[in-house]
Amino acid sequence: MNSDLSRLQPYPFEKIAILKKGVQPNPELTPLSLSIGEPKHPTPTLILDSLRESIVEIASYPGTKGKPELRKAFADWLIKRFNLPENGVDQETQTLPVNGTREALFAITQCLIERKPNAKVLMPNPFYQIYEGAALLAGAEPVYLNCTEENGFLPDLDAIDEQTWQDCQLFFMCTPGNPTGTVAPASEIKKLLVLAEKYDFTIVSDECYSEIYLDESKPPIGLLEVAHSVGNDDYKHCLVFHSLSKRSNAPGLRSGFVAGNAALIKAFLLYRTYHGGAMPPHTQTTSIVAWGDEKHVEENRRLYREKFAAVLEILSPVMDIPTPHASFYLWAKTPIDDVQFTRDLFEQQNLNVVPGSYLSCEANGINPGKNRIRLALVAETQQCIEAAKRIRTFIESL
Repeated sequence: MNSDLSRLQPYPFEKIAILKKGVQPNPELTPLSLSIGEPKHPTPTLILDSLRESIVEIASYPGTKGKPELRKAFADWLIKRFNLPENGVDQETQTLPVNGTREALFAITQCLIERKPNAKVLMPNPFYQIYEGAALLAGAEPVYLNCTEENGFLPDLDAIDEQTWQDCQLFFMCTPGNPTGTVAPASEIKKLLVLAEKYDFTIVSDECYSEIYLDESKPPIGLLEVAHSVGNDDYKHCLVFHSLSKRSNAPGLRSGFVAGNAALIKAFLLYRTYHGGAMPPHTQTTSIVAWGDEKHVEENRRLYREKFAAVLEILSPVMDIPTPHASFYLWAKTPIDDVQFTRDLFEQQNLNVVPGSYLSCEANGINPGKNRIRLALVAETQQCIEAAKRIRTFIESL
């Protein structure tokens, strides 16, 4: 048995299940949930139609590298979306399909970490649980970088000591952030690129929320875009991860890609060849269609903007809620302990949310998620409005 399995922490939703054990929710109210970040908007028809038409392709084994047309779709989308020059991404050497970013973020850590004493993986805190688990199972030490209101919900790169940088092998960046919705500015990404060059570590940028943003004229920047702007045209030290789950409301399709430095992609292709990480052929065909269409993505953003405006109007008078730059989360302050808030809200209003302290851990004497909750505005608009009203009623009753 792999002894590192014993180091894994309970998933937040396991802890919530324990928290709610024995609690009877208000039977007069229909159950509602703003907890799990699973998109609920309808999957676009063009994706469903393509999936039906291409299902016959399951008769063939897929290649790990993916179809040339699929890699071209990745490259074309990246070039257009992140203002890269023509041929700014080589589809042959700088892109690779993955079965959703979750498995790929885990796998890239196993691929890149050199097992040696003091190997460290740096990550934001709060964080996506996969970052921590991937580090632990790769035999590395997770280093949690507190993202608080005081530092703009971004890791404070200047506060990291020299030895930690020397031991760093991989730096997880999540932009837009989960759960804060914060987009890392170009200045911070440039600083991180300088550090990666100096200390020779890989920046893994989880950008799966990049296509859900509130200002249509200001799409979030990405790692490759910033790297190119400073002359890092081969994206040294850089990998980005993108997915159709949030962008195209297709979480069950398990389709995404990784792109970046050719040497890193080559190593990951070798790893995935043995790992058995090939994307099914019908998923590849359908993904080509999805990455080639932006109309459904624009409509998706419109629906989220509608929900953000409605929910913030209801909750802002009673809660301190920073308006996120992107993603579909609200990172709201609670007037009482976040765990107690979550439990009592469920009991009194039959509504599920996630306590912020379950999404982070204590580091340097603080838990940056304490006294916050994460609200995932993934349900249809009226359900989100009803949930917001219940939260307000609950707070006003305290």
